[in-house]
Amino acid sequence: MFTALRPQARTERLELLRKQYMSEITATVARHGRRLRVAPYVLVQPGAERHADLETIATYATAQDWQVSSSTFADMGQPRPLVERPGFTEACRYAAQGFADGILAVARPAITTDNDTYARVLEYLHQRQVFLAYLPAQPERGVTD
Repeated sequence: MFTALRPQARTERLELLRKQYMSEITATVARHGRRLRVAPYVLVQPGAERHADLETIATYATAQDWQVSSSTFADMGQPRPLVERPGFTEACRYAAQGFADGILAVARPAITTDNDTYARVLEYLHQRQVFLAYLPAQPERGVTD
């Protein structure tokens, strides 16, 4: 008998898969003795917020000793299906051509919240030796451990 995974369980499984793929690619890059290269991707309107997100991504990547590509990629505003986002398509193409080892975004919703689409993206990128990475989640204000 087939039992479908709860959406939360599937989301968690996909996050583990993303981390596994990232670890594999990171290890390969390290074996070749070079720095990890990432291409920033944001989903936000042009202007101050986009600039701030790209700056935050660059700051995080630099702190990880990752090389940030001089090319950045963006799409505007509300999430549309990935096939309708030229910025994300270009980021994938750029990385798949060997200019970056991964695509670094602020958080998963900048890519997609649909698990089926997300699984396809992870597989597509992994087949091209490219990973997806996100900034670490920030604790909510006023919340303490």
